[in-house]
Amino acid sequence: MSGVVVVNRREALRSIGVGTATAWMGSVLPGRASFAKEAADYQTRVELFPLDAVRLLDGEFSRAQARNAKYLLALEADRLLHNFRVNAGLKPKAPVYGGWESQEPWVDIRCHGHTAGHYLSACSMQYASTRDQTFKRRVDYVIAELAECQNAGQKEGQNGLICAFPDGSSQLDRSLKGEEFTGVPWYTMHKVFAGLRDAHILTGNALALDVLVKLSDWAWSATRSMSDAALQKMLDREHGGMNEILADVYSLTHDKKYLALAKRFSHRALLEPLVEGRDVLDGLHSNTQIPKVIGFARLHELTGEQDYRTGARFFWDRVVRARSFVTGGNGDIEHFFPPHEFQQRLSSAKTMETCCTHNLLKLTRKLFEHEPSASYADYYERALFNGILASQDPDTGMMTYFQATRPGYVKLYCKPFDSFWCCTGSGMENHAKYGEFVYGREKESIFVNLFLASTLDWEERGVKLTQQTQFPAEDRSRLSFELRKPTWLALRIRHPAWCREVTVTVNGKRQMVSRDPGSYFAVERKWRTGDVVEVHVPMHLHAQSLPGEPNIVAALYGPIVLVGRMGTHGVTPGADLIVNERLSGTMLNDPTPVPAWIGTPATFIESFSPTGAPMHFAVNGFEGARTIQFMPYYALAHERYNLYWVMREGGNDYGVGGLKN
Repeated sequence: MSGVVVVNRREALRSIGVGTATAWMGSVLPGRASFAKEAADYQTRVELFPLDAVRLLDGEFSRAQARNAKYLLALEADRLLHNFRVNAGLKPKAPVYGGWESQEPWVDIRCHGHTAGHYLSACSMQYASTRDQTFKRRVDYVIAELAECQNAGQKEGQNGLICAFPDGSSQLDRSLKGEEFTGVPWYTMHKVFAGLRDAHILTGNALALDVLVKLSDWAWSATRSMSDAALQKMLDREHGGMNEILADVYSLTHDKKYLALAKRFSHRALLEPLVEGRDVLDGLHSNTQIPKVIGFARLHELTGEQDYRTGARFFWDRVVRARSFVTGGNGDIEHFFPPHEFQQRLSSAKTMETCCTHNLLKLTRKLFEHEPSASYADYYERALFNGILASQDPDTGMMTYFQATRPGYVKLYCKPFDSFWCCTGSGMENHAKYGEFVYGREKESIFVNLFLASTLDWEERGVKLTQQTQFPAEDRSRLSFELRKPTWLALRIRHPAWCREVTVTVNGKRQMVSRDPGSYFAVERKWRTGDVVEVHVPMHLHAQSLPGEPNIVAALYGPIVLVGRMGTHGVTPGADLIVNERLSGTMLNDPTPVPAWIGTPATFIESFSPTGAPMHFAVNGFEGARTIQFMPYYALAHERYNLYWVMREGGNDYGVGGLKN
């Protein structure tokens, strides 16, 4: 492999978000000897367990994963590889797919080939999550084909470059010369780089690393003569997480030129104000910025340089706490907007691009690895249920691009073989890697971050943990141990911020109570096969205001966002499957007036009455004496919904009126 030095697998796994941490923030529960004391300056190494150590059990997430697997296997690798072969001077084996993979008249972003990169990542993740050899065979085939393209291309003087753009390398060449160029070629190349990385790390494909290193050598040679100023100017255009992937190549090879290039690909126009604590995000394209920041966090891991960490933490804090909707999504028409504009943005059908949530979760995972506080895990849970799980059509397995806040609108999904949006590609990955954040570890501890039906195999310690739960349909989880020998461990369980009091029972007898929401607590003992821990996390209804608008609220049950069901008029079978994401907001637009609530946020929540099905409620008291049915946003599909509600008390109008689409 051209002299490549492969470092240990643990370091490699960190490159895709399964890494180590240096500190964590736990809770101190005075007067409770049954809980271990957790100091804020607790220092240890904490890792998230790799995908191959976690298996999903039956539940919402395993079913979503199965739908995704079916879609991945329905795609034809040769169609995804069509343009790669053409550019290498090889005869294609199948016609190219449509949408973003073709020269469609409405596609000017030139992302041709990005889906192949996502597909490699998704199939690698699906293999790691299930050990289904079908996916490894798919990965091996695509890698072999890309290697053939790379070898053929080298004969044509491309020196390691593989790409699928309709005009070959011309736009990359123009970008490198400082000339005007079309589309987002570096964004697309990042997806190819990342697919090769994931194929190597998650399936053990050695050829993938060889192709990746040759491709990275091309990037090194192509940018070597550029001044830093010229390269930074090139980075004004969306370029994905090129700094992150080049840092990963360094971690896999220990060749310092890739680390140097990763630093050069770090966009200083964003990094410098973030380090200074300045929020300059208004008007910026959201999904352009987030991957850059993931790269900052990765560079901090590898270099220890604090500016990268400072910038990444500040960015996360501003986006999550000041710029996000209740589901954890952000943005309108793919861009950040001034926080005071939340109210006027509610009528948009192009809020909350799914890719942005995908990438913000990647950033959250990176930050958690170095400071695993419950606040990161609380956000991860909120966005996972209400952004990612909610993005998949439960009937077809297709994915959303936007998740609209427009009152009375619908979720719109891609078509399986004619769209291939960015969110289709990241969506393939989303539903293949649900096990990546459930559990963490350090030498003497297991962290339980999510209540998700699954098994954990900590092979090195001879510990197997089974988590049986129907959360969030039920507010309990049962953790049972199987061990090679009795082992002393601290089981560190997250006390979610949305839960007032957590009760833990060990073997049906020893009961402990945590009253510290937004923390971790520890149950510490010598565990034996057959030991059982039962966790009760009571869920309650609560309201969350739109940022800056106390009288416009959304409803939640625990971490689960509830939406009002607004009917199915105009939503015929297949009407919400679209090719062109730009049609969002121009279709299924029949007027759907949404009534205001007559009362306060408190009386709004008090009026929810269970209807029998888990997390389904009826609420009366709206304008016109109307009763509206509520259900989890993640479970809703093929019908109209409303997310935020205007509060009117005593006939007062707070200036926003009833909501209309």
